Amino acid sequence: MIITVTPNPSLDRAFDLASLEVGEVNRAIGVHVHAGGKGINVSRALSRQGIATLAVLPVGGPDGAQLLDELAAQEVPTHAVPISGATRSNVTLVDGAGVTTKVNAPGPGLTPHEVDALLEAIDAELVRGPRWVVAAGSLPEGAPDLFARLLEVARRRGVRLALDTSGAPLRDATRAGGIGVAKPNDEELSELVGSRLETVGEVRDAAHELIAAGTASVLVSLGVHGALLVEKGGCWWAGAPALVPLSTVGAGDVTLAGYLAVEGPGPDRLRRAVAWGRAAVLLPGSDVPHPSQTELAAVTVVDSPDPHTPLKEL
Repeated sequence: MIITVTPNPSLDRAFDLASLEVGEVNRAIGVHVHAGGKGINVSRALSRQGIATLAVLPVGGPDGAQLLDELAAQEVPTHAVPISGATRSNVTLVDGAGVTTKVNAPGPGLTPHEVDALLEAIDAELVRGPRWVVAAGSLPEGAPDLFARLLEVARRRGVRLALDTSGAPLRDATRAGGIGVAKPNDEELSELVGSRLETVGEVRDAAHELIAAGTASVLVSLGVHGALLVEKGGCWWAGAPALVPLSTVGAGDVTLAGYLAVEGPGPDRLRRAVAWGRAAVLLPGSDVPHPSQTELAAVTVVDSPDPHTPLKEL
């Protein structure tokens, strides 16, 4: 069982366009509606692959109700915490070349009582002894320390925490230490350490700063250039031949789901992570792949990649 926590979920509406003309009337040739939010995407990907999961999330308003209906239709179990605000909707525009433009709404703020109720719901579910709890996405107004508090709950229950966020929430949680795996992309990691990351060695060294502060593993997604996994005892890169993406929305979340899906050596988990993320970009909107759509054999894993290699040459 893997439990996910999405403090700022959304109903994602994706529009397929032949081309995007800024300032003009654009007509969609396809429309997709999915339950969204980083943790929710992780749960959706795991459930599609037959892996037990539970999505914990705050919900409110009509879009919140529709979000729960979408998850129920996909047979994703949920623990919904009612809030007074309305769940947000996000909009994604995907042109014929696969270029993605996203507009994310800020989402409703949470009251102190609602934050406490969310943490109590998580604590109650962690009693079930999941393999991982995933803290993912942005933090809503009123809950700036939610991930730090969640980390304490996970420690108390003896459950490993996977973190996928950015900015101040990433900084605060990684400084606190005790994270099982952090999954920034290269831009988020660059912002965190305050320097440009252009080579494999620079990404590896930046990841080691998180490891020195108490994070066990750092999974750095590099978009079309694959991913790097950095642990105290090693560094690995995984990638595959380039694809023409249909949509990149949620692909990083599916990558994390692939990493968490099975236990085993880091390189094996990295291979699965990249295979899952690769399959996701070939699907519309934020759809998630079926087992038949993931190809582990297409992914190459390199132990101790040359630190001088530019990321753009991977």
